[in-house]
Amino acid sequence: MLVKWMRCTVVDRGGFERGQRKWAGLLGEPGFRGQGGGWSRSRPGVVHFFAFWESRTLYDSFMARSHDRLAASQSGTYRDIQVRLFDYRFDVKTGFQPRFGDADVVRVAHCTVHRERAEHFALMQEKVWNPAMAGSPGMLRGVFAEADGEREFLVLSMWNSAAERAKYRTERVERLALRAQTGADVAAIDGDVVDLEPSWTV
Repeated sequence: MLVKWMRCTVVDRGGFERGQRKWAGLLGEPGFRGQGGGWSRSRPGVVHFFAFWESRTLYDSFMARSHDRLAASQSGTYRDIQVRLFDYRFDVKTGFQPRFGDADVVRVAHCTVHRERAEHFALMQEKVWNPAMAGSPGMLRGVFAEADGEREFLVLSMWNSAAERAKYRTERVERLALRAQTGADVAAIDGDVVDLEPSWTV
């Protein structure tokens, strides 16, 4: 499965939200599994989207055929778009499905890892971080993905409320980071908490 992460700054909110309705056209695309997004809690005007495709081949076909037509209605309503593609590696919790309807909040962590520490980082995600998140009340599901040959990883977790995610963060993160030796693995980390906009879910 291919995971696509998009981030941009909205400069015309009304126009952007009107244009967002056009993305319902994704539903007819071969290989499309789901898309959702919302507003950053910490950066005014910033939005994030997360899209899921069965394969890179089907995604590339969509980009060549239909993408520009769907995107045209949002032209000029945003700036500074960043798009990153990642390959699925494993679930955070079990039974991941690209559904957004039962989640209020998505936490996204984008990690650049020292080359010699990449496998250790992935192992610690599986053995330390995943069980801790999976056992947290309010954590619904998530996915761990890797950019092809880039030493970059994406960790997405979906939560049923911001309050539940905040409890997990304050109680456990420092202790878990020490146990997982995260400081030795990670060269840079960028993250955000996203309030999902239900009308943007496809």
